[in-house]
Parts: sequence; structure tokens; C-alpha cells
Amino acid sequence: MIESLKYRAQLILLLVPLALFPGSCNRSGEPRFRDVDQMKPERVYNMDLIRQRGVLKVVTEYNSISYFIYRGQPLGFQYEMLQELANYMDLALEVSVCNDLDRNFSDLQEGYVDMIAMNLTITSKRKKELAFTAPLLQTRQVLVQRKPLQWELMNSKQQESSVLRNQLDLDGKVVYVQAGSVYEARLRSLSNEIGGGIDIRTVNLESEQLIQRVALGEIDYTVCDENVGLVNTTYFPQLDVGTAISFPQNVAWAVHPGSDSLKRVIDQWVTDYRKTSRYAILYNKYFKNRHAYRNIHSEYYTLGSGKISQFDEVIRKESDRIGWDWRLMASLIYQESRFNSDAVSWAGAFGLMQMMPVTAKNYGITRDSSPAEQIRAGASFIKWLDDRLIDVITDRDERIKFILASYNIGLGHIQDARRLAERYDDDPNIWHGSVEEWLLKKADPEYYTDPVVRYGFARGIETYNYVKDILERYEHYKNILNDDAIAVWRPIEELRSASWQ
Repeated sequence: MIESLKYRAQLILLLVPLALFPGSCNRSGEPRFRDVDQMKPERVYNMDLIRQRGVLKVVTEYNSISYFIYRGQPLGFQYEMLQELANYMDLALEVSVCNDLDRNFSDLQEGYVDMIAMNLTITSKRKKELAFTAPLLQTRQVLVQRKPLQWELMNSKQQESSVLRNQLDLDGKVVYVQAGSVYEARLRSLSNEIGGGIDIRTVNLESEQLIQRVALGEIDYTVCDENVGLVNTTYFPQLDVGTAISFPQNVAWAVHPGSDSLKRVIDQWVTDYRKTSRYAILYNKYFKNRHAYRNIHSEYYTLGSGKISQFDEVIRKESDRIGWDWRLMASLIYQESRFNSDAVSWAGAFGLMQMMPVTAKNYGITRDSSPAEQIRAGASFIKWLDDRLIDVITDRDERIKFILASYNIGLGHIQDARRLAERYDDDPNIWHGSVEEWLLKKADPEYYTDPVVRYGFARGIETYNYVKDILERYEHYKNILNDDAIAVWRPIEELRSASWQ
């Protein structure tokens, strides 16, 4: 949104051979973790110190259940639970993503993250190195295999005889599993029981990625948790997940063994939360609502398509023109219009970029202008704001926050807040903890009547949240759309074309 009238709160998916896929990790979109020249972080185990820091740092996995982007919004069973937990703890949530289990275990030990928030099966071996929270749910491991053609024409006896139902039948079979996973451990134990006859191939791919490859016929077998397998059969009806290879097992999050106080808080929350209707709704949403699962496997399921919106191509083009990260521009547009080119606000702002009529006229657009024209006009206005601030706020990352704030509430109010910061000996070129605080005070007569204030009253809380929300969403977009990572998810068009008939 623009001006003071408007107060209100690819991955290019590469198809390469399975054996070449490394585990892809992204720490909030930037390779800031494990930099060679970077000192290791100080380990923070004590809950009081975490509260002082104000941030809960977690690593999770990206897939269609735990954490993903759909129509521009971060979603997922793990992610939504983590948001609930962070709200309960009154902490900000910092999410990084990595599907490499060994890397995640190492990062937890070294203090890069406070918690591994994945569906980790509790095992005696893992308990020697990790402290598990109270269980989130129970599941068992199942074999993932393809049904034969003409499955629906078979009677039940023929169906059962056409797939593996006895674990002993895995003798001589090639099974792909995620390296370091409980699936690998279970298969090795089972292989020993039957004389070492299972050919176990370990790869750095998460179980859902391997499930896709079974569905496409690239591999014959993998192993996953039953609830994940059942969800995937909705989109891939050619799959069978009816053969259990383990007893029911508890699934939980993990913290460092020294994090006793953190574990106590999480344990109490998990125990109480699992009894609530909110947990039941969340569990049903991701594990039982098959219609919802079909919906996320759409063109705007970012993990599978590499897309945030239907306007990505234009957003990329216009972002390049003004030197912005297209994912940041996409986050701004989502905040403004939820990618609805016909959106009109109560104040008359319209279109994808929600430009006010007066400003829009300066850039030659109207409500009838095309989405591409709307995005181009909004990008040009962002460039105009950047030009006004570049000489005084030289730090680019810091200047972005001021540009976002100005886009929302108007440059005049932001300059007022900068003048107030300077008058009261704060830094006028730093947003967080400085100018944002003075913008909030522009709702107080003591400050909006100050002689340095030229534009009067402003309800800064909405702009404060606006900047925060856009930057937080931007981090999520960077998590999933990391241009330096090798994609391991197939384009949705290919998955559709491979659907079982």
C-alpha cells in the first residue's frame, strides 16, 4: 500500500539421475551457516537465554506435509505447529530447511539451531545423542510399491498376490531409502533377519521425493511413515502402502541433550496441545483431508512447480530492472493483494500493487491496466523511493526496510520518524529498534506535534507489521526457492502426465 491514506494493518527443477542428487539445504535462503570464516555460534541451551535472544531457531524438512509454500503462503504440519509453539513461548520463529539428517544432527550439536522439527522416529540409538520431546504422533513404517496395471480389474485375492505382503519377499529386492534415516536402520535389521538379501541403496533424498520416483517407475521400492504414505496415495493412486515393516513408533522433535529447560517447556506444550481441537484440526488438515492434498499439488505448490504466482515471469523481469530480488517483490505483492489483480481497497487502492489513484496516474495506470502494467508501475515507484533514500541509507538491506515502510505509509511519515530518531539521539538510518519505534510513537500527540514532524499523526503499528510480515515471508520464499540449491522435486506437469490410469 502507498501513501498516508492507506493505513492498514526457481528453483528450476532439474531432471538429473537419482544417484546425482545431493541433499539440498538452505538456512533461511542464505549460506550464512557453516561459513568458513564464520565463528561457531555460542550454544544456547537455557530457556532463559533463548527468551533473552527472543528467537526460537529450528530446522525442518521441506515436503508437501511438513513445510512448503502454496499460493505464496508458508504452510505445513510442522510449520503450523511451530508457529503455535513460538506464539506460546512469545518468541519469534526462525525457520531453516534441510533434508540432510546428518547435517541437521550436526547443526543441533554445534548450536546452529535449537531444535530439529521433523517427524523423527524415537529410537534407542538416537536417544544416545538427542533429547526427544513428548511425542507428536504415532506411526509405523510401510513399504512403498507400485500396483500392477489393471489393478482395479482384479479381485481382492489377485490384488494381494500381485504386490509384496510378506517382509521376507524383500529378499533380493532393491530398496532406496534416505541415508541415516530410521528406514535405513529398519531395513538393515530386516535384511540381517532374512540373511542379508535386501539390496539397500541409501541416497540423500527425503522420503516423499523417493515416493515420487516409485510412482514414476524410476525405482521399485522405498519406505516411509504410514501416514505420509497414505496421503501420497491420494495423488498417486498407482502406489500401494499396505505392507508394514515395523511396529508402531513414536514421532517427536529433538533438542540438544543439554537443553533441559527448553525441553521441559516444549514437552508441556506438546502434551497439552495434543489434547486440543486445534491439534485435531491441524492433523486432519494434513493427514486426512485428501482433497486439500490434491489442491497443494497444483501449479502454485511452490515446492513442486518452482512458482509463487501466475505473475512470476513479470515479477522477475521488473525486479531485475530495479535491482531487487524477485522473491522480495513477490512477498510485497502477496501482502498487498494476495496476487489478486482485481483487488480494490476501501481507500481506492487497486490492483496487484495496490497503488492509490493519484500515484497510479503518475505512472500511467488505471484499474483497467494489465497485471504486467500494474507490476511495472509498482516497481517503478519502488525505484523512485530507493532513489530518494540511497544517499542517506547506504546499507542496502537496511534501505529495503525503509522502502517497504514508505510504500505502505508514505515517504513523508518515514522521514518524520527518521527526524524524531535523530532528535532523540537514535540512529535515523536503522529500522529495527530505532526508526520503527519512532514511527510507532507518531500515534502519540507528544510526538506527532513535535516541531520536526511535518506530516502529523500516523498509525505506525500497521506499517511496523507490514515490514515485518513481508520480510518474514521473504525468508520463507528464500527457503524454498533457493537458486543455489539443486532441486529434487519433479515439475507438477510431469507428475500429472505420469499419473496412473
